[in-house]
Amino acid sequence: MIPGQRQISAEIEAAHQAVQADGAAPHHPARDFAPYRSTALRHPQRPLVGVADDPEAAELYGPVFGATDVAELDADLTRQHTGEPLGERITVTGRVLDRAGRPVRRQLVEIWQANASGRYAHRRDQHPAPLDPNFTGVGRCLTDDDGRYAFTTVRPGAYPWRNHVGAWRPAHIHFSLFGTAFTQRLVTQMYFPGDPLFPYDPILQSVTDTAARTRLVAAYDHELSSPEWALGYRWDIVLDGPAATLPDPEEGP
Repeated sequence: MIPGQRQISAEIEAAHQAVQADGAAPHHPARDFAPYRSTALRHPQRPLVGVADDPEAAELYGPVFGATDVAELDADLTRQHTGEPLGERITVTGRVLDRAGRPVRRQLVEIWQANASGRYAHRRDQHPAPLDPNFTGVGRCLTDDDGRYAFTTVRPGAYPWRNHVGAWRPAHIHFSLFGTAFTQRLVTQMYFPGDPLFPYDPILQSVTDTAARTRLVAAYDHELSSPEWALGYRWDIVLDGPAATLPDPEEGP
């Protein structure tokens, strides 16, 4: 029997209380967070395979990427088609930093998202919301010398999913960063301030530390807004250290 929101919310509350009872919130979400049902099947059940004999061997099988592969329009998701997409145009920008607050330069940053109606341009998304022929929902850029990235896009819509009866995901943008090597990839999500769906979402709530959850929410910055063009949001990403941006439990470890 598929549970309803009341049961999922009770499980979320119980999981948070259990962490608080231990005296310290874990920095990373549990890989088998029970309210997020599919983690039971998605998280690893066996120990990681070590590469002690040749730790650098993993790099030999990663994709090859060069700075010349990124075009100007890759970072503007509103100009990738012949017409303009529907929805609220936004600018999302911030800095990619290391644990000491130093900028991470020439970092490949990729994003993907649903359109303004909450629909992904992907064959597996059969949510009965309209597709936008002028919005694919993917972009990428390189950080500059200050570690800064910037995207122009449209604000994504919330969408239903089948974790439980009445389940809806808050509006979010997926981010991927590769660090200095392909084995250092971070996949995470950025959320928008004031979303009423936050308490009901087991993916976001799998981050049991309140301060860590807050770091996944962008800040509206009126200085970043362009008159008669786009609203502005700021979201910094920390790749390491006690204030690190958390990985995306939807993507697995």
